[in-house]
Order: sequence, then structure tokens, then C-alpha cells
Amino acid sequence: MLDGLKNAARKASRDHALRGLLIDCKRLLSERGEANSVTIARDLVTRFAALPDDQQGSFFERLSRDFSPDPQAVLQSAQAYADEPNASNLVRLTHLAEPPRQELLRRINRLPGGTSSIVAMRRALLGRVAKQPELQALEADFLHLLSSWFNPGFLQLQRVDWNSPAQLLEQIIRHEAVHEIDGWDDLRRRLQPDRRCFAFFHPQLPDEPLIFVEVALLPAMPASIAPLIDKRAEPLRANQFKVAAFYSISNCQPGLKGVSLGNFLIKRVAEELKREMPQLKTFCTLSPIPGFARWLRAGALCEGLPKSRAERLDAARAVVLDACGQDLDRIASVAALRALVPDVMQALTRLAAFYLGVHAAANGGDPVARFHLDNGARLERLNPLADLSAKGVKQSFGMMVNYLYDLQKVESHHEQFTRGEVAQSRALASML
Repeated sequence: MLDGLKNAARKASRDHALRGLLIDCKRLLSERGEANSVTIARDLVTRFAALPDDQQGSFFERLSRDFSPDPQAVLQSAQAYADEPNASNLVRLTHLAEPPRQELLRRINRLPGGTSSIVAMRRALLGRVAKQPELQALEADFLHLLSSWFNPGFLQLQRVDWNSPAQLLEQIIRHEAVHEIDGWDDLRRRLQPDRRCFAFFHPQLPDEPLIFVEVALLPAMPASIAPLIDKRAEPLRANQFKVAAFYSISNCQPGLKGVSLGNFLIKRVAEELKREMPQLKTFCTLSPIPGFARWLRAGALCEGLPKSRAERLDAARAVVLDACGQDLDRIASVAALRALVPDVMQALTRLAAFYLGVHAAANGGDPVARFHLDNGARLERLNPLADLSAKGVKQSFGMMVNYLYDLQKVESHHEQFTRGEVAQSRALASML
């Protein structure tokens, strides 16, 4: 009985906290609330952060339901605009169609530290949208506003080096998402003179990197990742720098998922490096292919292929399956991949060419490929046995890819990709 009373008391306390938070939201949107917005917004943010996880979910549900546009008012205004499409009616329709919660978020954003609070709120929201589709409109409002507040005109590009604040260096280690940084010695090597690290910052989050990219300065386009992240490797001399290879890009703010940052970052960094080192002639990546093994295991399907191409795809898949006795797990190890005869490795490479050169343009294509191709890069070269880490073997049977960033052609390549076409080198196109 005592436990039941305690549970009831806790529930009543949580319900009271949620009601208080919703009252703060309404106060903030009122005329009086606008005049006292900083104080009310601070209370609101504090109340939200103190809510338990299930109550945060309830708050999002109420925000989605109670702070939406009035359907009847929108309908009447839309009819008025349809009858008389003048500027006055359009302004009224636009005003009524905007959810009140967008203005609520704007007023929270005026609070010192408000931008960071909204990013944190969206992070909490994103974990729920898949299971609660009724929150999709609320998520769209967050994304709409954050995309405006974090557009490239507001972002500041900074180089990260060994003399950067320790707090920033710690965040680089923590947020590296592609090739794990093994402590301070590893980070120090990645910041030597033949390496570069650049990050985007926002004025409202001056101590929080949004996204960063790591670059290797090399004599030639790289064919494997191990030499680039070997913390014992000797730095190259500046007169050897001819290629800038982007080998890792990591997002630091989960609450900004879907906000375009990386595409602008790579182009800005390429332009910055070109100004610093005019001798650089090639800008490329050495990128993972995280969906390749999963696609191959699922049947290596490419829709809409001409008959001749479909036959080449099927033949390559048959060669690989025959070599592993119809069990792809048998080649999912470093020893097995190294032991593959040239014909089988060539077939595996051809399958990767189909995956990136055809399947990447389809919905559900490889996310890394879609990022670079939509960003205007060209599919340049496939590299077998390029990533023999456990992750690389599992995700792509050790395969990696170079994307080429021709700064004079990124716009045309981007347009090509929007039409469902993949810009690629002749060598890779000949494999299809």
C-alpha cells in the first residue's frame, strides 16, 4: 500500500511539473510574455530539462497537439486567398498557417543559451519520431527553424590544431565517428603539418563544434586508410603536398541531424586549402561504403538495369558466391579477403561499382555515397583491401572509395545527381 501511495505521489508530482511547463509555454506566447520573455523562457527550459523521459514525451505530444494552427481559421483564410489572391490575404494565410509553436521556439531562442537548449530539445524529440509519427509536424518545425539559424552565412570556419583549447581537442576525440582516435598521441599525429582539421562553429555555440573534417596532405590519391591514421607515421614534407584527401567527417550535434552542414564544410575547406597551398591539384576523399555488405547479402538488387548490365551484375555476384560456398560470412575476415584470387576480387569490386554507380542514386542508397554525390563529387576509384579494421570488413568487405571534388564541376555534378545520374570516372563506368 505504501509503495502505491509513493507511486501515486510521484505521478502527481510529474503531472504537476508538466502542467507548469505548458503554462510557461502559453505565458511566453502571450503579449505580456513577450515583454518578460527571458525570465519565462529560462524557467521553461529549466522545467523541460528536469522532466523525466516519459514526461518529455508527453510534453512533445501536447506541443504537437495544442500549439498547432486552427484548422477552421486556416481554411477560411485559404478560401479568402483563393477568391481574392492579393498580398493582404496571402500575409494573413501565411500567419494563420504557421504553428504557434514556431513562435514559441523563436522566443526561447532569444534567451542566452536558448539555441543550445533548442538543439537539445530536438535531440530528445528525434528519438521519438519513428515510434510516434504524430510528432512529424513538430519535428518539421524544429528542422525548419534550425536550418534557418544554422545556414552557412552564420557559420564560422576554424582550423583545429594542437594549440587549440584542450576542451575543444577533447571534443574532437569524443565525436570522431569514422576512424576512432586512440588517445592524445593519435590526435597529435592527426594535427601534424601534413594533416588538417577544420570545424564549423555557430556564434551562439562558440565552444561547441558542429561538425569537423580531417584532411591528409599527400603526394597521391590514397588507396588505403591505415597509413593515414597510423600515429607512428613520419610527417611528409610540404614539397610533397599535391593531394588533399578528406578521410573523416563527423557531426558533433545530434540535435542538428538533417541540417545541411557537411556539404558546405568540404567546399569551404577545399577553397581554404587552395588559397594556403596553390600547389594542391587534387581534392578527394577516402570514404567508407557502410551499406555495401548489407546490400550484397540482401541480393545485390539494382532496379531498372538494361539486360546486359543486369547480366554482368548477376555474373559478378555468382563468382563471389561460388568462391565462398554461398556463404558471404566466409569472406568476412582479413585472412579470407587477402586470400581471394584476382578474379573473385575483381567481381567483388564490380559489385561495389554497381552499388555506388547505380544503387546510390536510388532511395535507400548508401548514405555516404549520397552525401558526396549530392555534394557534387565524382565517383573516382574503388580500393579493395583498403580498410581491414573490424568495422571495415563487416560493412564493406574492406572496400573503400575515392570521391573526387573538381571545384570547377561540383555544381554540374550535383545537378546530374538530382536527375538520378551518378558522375563517375571512365574506369568505374566501364565496370557496369
